[in-house]
Amino acid sequence: MRDGFVSLVGAGPGDADHLTLGALKALQSAQAMLYDALVSEDIIALAPTKCVKICVGKRGDRLSVPQDKTNALMVRLAKKGLHVVRLKGGDPSVFGRVEEERDYLEAHHIAHKTLPGVTAASAAAAQFSFPLTHRGEARSVTFLTGRTKDGSIDLKETTVCDPQTSLVFYMSSHNAAHIEARLIAAGRSGDTPIIIVENAGRAHARAIKGRLKELAARVAEAAFSGPVLIGAGEAFRFARLTAAATVAEWPKVQTA
Repeated sequence: MRDGFVSLVGAGPGDADHLTLGALKALQSAQAMLYDALVSEDIIALAPTKCVKICVGKRGDRLSVPQDKTNALMVRLAKKGLHVVRLKGGDPSVFGRVEEERDYLEAHHIAHKTLPGVTAASAAAAQFSFPLTHRGEARSVTFLTGRTKDGSIDLKETTVCDPQTSLVFYMSSHNAAHIEARLIAAGRSGDTPIIIVENAGRAHARAIKGRLKELAARVAEAAFSGPVLIGAGEAFRFARLTAAATVAEWPKVQTA
C-alpha cells in the first residue's frame, strides 16, 4: 500500500468565512482529520461524512492530547494510504507547533504540505477595525506567546520597549499582571493604549479597550473563558468596539 499524504491546514480563528480556498479544498478531500480544540463545528462539518474526525486539541492547563501522540497518529493514518488533514486553529506557523509536526512526518518519510490560515491578530484587527501597523505611529508588529513550555513568560526589554512597535500577546490572559509590570519596567508608558479581545474572529467575540496600567485589572474584571489576545501599542487606540458585520450578515444589514 502506498503511503498517504498529510495537509497541515490553518483553520483560522473560528468563523468558516476565514478559511482560504486551499483549506476548504483540503477539508473536502480529507479521509482523516485531526483537529484542534478551538476549531469550530461548522468548519469540522465541511469534511466528508465518511472522514475519520479526531480531536487532538490542547487548551492551556486542561487535559490535552500530548504532541507526541498527535505526531504518531498522523503517521499511522498516513501509512494506511489516507489523505490526513491536520487542522490547526489560526495559522500553523504562528504558535502552532507546525515545525515539530513537519519534522516528525519527514523522519517517517510522509509527504506533506502546509496551507496558511488567518491568524487571530489579523482577524481581531479586521473585526474591531484597528490597524496592526500605522504610518508614523506603529512601524512594526511583534507577536509574542503568553505561555512557554514551563508555563512562564519571558519578556526581553529589547523586544518590547520600542513605542512604535505594536505588541500582540497570544494565550496571555493568565499572565496579564506580569505583562503589564514588565512592559512598564521596559519603558512603555502606563498610558499606552491596549485592547483585549476574546474569541477573535467569532460572532461572539468581545473586546475591551484601556491603558497599559489597567491591563491586569481589566482582565480580572472580564473573567474571560475563551482564547484571549492582548494588544499594546499606539495602533490599538483606533479600535472600534462594535464588531463589524460578517460577510453572511452584510446583506441583512444593508436591507434592514
